[in-house]
Amino acid sequence: MSLALVAMALSAFVMGTAEFVITGLLPEVAVGLEVSIPTAGLLISGYALAVVVGGPLCIAAGTRLPHRAMLLMSMGLFVAGNLICAIAPGYAVLMAGRVLAAFGQAAFLGIGSVVAANLVEPHLRSRAIAMVFTGITVANVFGSPLGTLVGQNLGWRATFWIITAIALATTGAVAALVPAQPKPTGGGLRGELAVFGLPQVWLTLAITTLGMGALFASFSYVAPLLTQVTGFSPGSLTLLLALYGVGLVAGNLVGGWFADRAQLATLFGGLAALTVVLFAFAALADAKIPTAILLALMGAAGFALVPAFMTRLIDKAGGAPTLAAAAGGSAANLGTSIGAYAGGLTISAGMGYTAPTVLGGVMAALGLGVAVLAAAAERRKQAVPA
Repeated sequence: MSLALVAMALSAFVMGTAEFVITGLLPEVAVGLEVSIPTAGLLISGYALAVVVGGPLCIAAGTRLPHRAMLLMSMGLFVAGNLICAIAPGYAVLMAGRVLAAFGQAAFLGIGSVVAANLVEPHLRSRAIAMVFTGITVANVFGSPLGTLVGQNLGWRATFWIITAIALATTGAVAALVPAQPKPTGGGLRGELAVFGLPQVWLTLAITTLGMGALFASFSYVAPLLTQVTGFSPGSLTLLLALYGVGLVAGNLVGGWFADRAQLATLFGGLAALTVVLFAFAALADAKIPTAILLALMGAAGFALVPAFMTRLIDKAGGAPTLAAAAGGSAANLGTSIGAYAGGLTISAGMGYTAPTVLGGVMAALGLGVAVLAAAAERRKQAVPA
């Protein structure tokens, strides 16, 4: 295992922790800054929106910089953003720090995927990308709960101070361990933008949006489903969510292994599995043991897609992959937002707490349909010279 990949995975871990930990600290932040819980909750959606727009913007601004320099600059933005959060005197400054940190995270994961793919042999690229994203998945299992525990006992600012310190350390590790790479040769910003004229890039982005939308349409409302439909006690949620997190980690790693062997087949298999699991999750929501098992499988199926669609974006973008990879992160976060919003609409319409999961199953099936279209278009293109 490359130490450079480990350094990037640790950076992704601290980034994932910073993104997700605010969910558990909303009451403390609201009291500390004298704002309402819903207002404090905008720190979550604000971060997600900043990830959607920040990655492409930052990478577009640095298309002619070496990849390693872009990695370190994105880490610098992330460190600065969390430092601002730690010292923020009020809500507006805290939001500004969150947005700056999100810009750094989005740029890092986009360029980091390209760097990871370049560090290994071609047949190992998906596993290298999965290694980086393992940091995000492990943050769900350990980073966010630990950060919440620290914030609840020492104050929410302590959590951001610790995140800033760890981020500085991982920045040093990235600087020391990630080797210099050749300067991009894709023609600068014009070359990076040109790849968005390729249908396969847009089809892959659509798969990404629908796949992540399907996962988070269900997961965003899994807590009330587990307590009010399945009958688990609120105290059981921590263990159940940890089980989901284990599924994320396993699915990401297994997905990377399979994607190196059969990229499109991994997308087919992941989307088909996600469709079946989500519909089964909704149908069996009143049974505790099947629900717990399906919760882990839902995370595994959803994140098995990540290495496959990121590698595919890099492949289809050819010699100018960095902006396309950043767009992949934006598409994933856009899907997350759409899924969560649409899932909430089904509950508001009185359809019950299983309705968002059914909606997720429909979105996963649509994603599978788009993957079939992508495969058919690819076969047609390959058949043209013959």
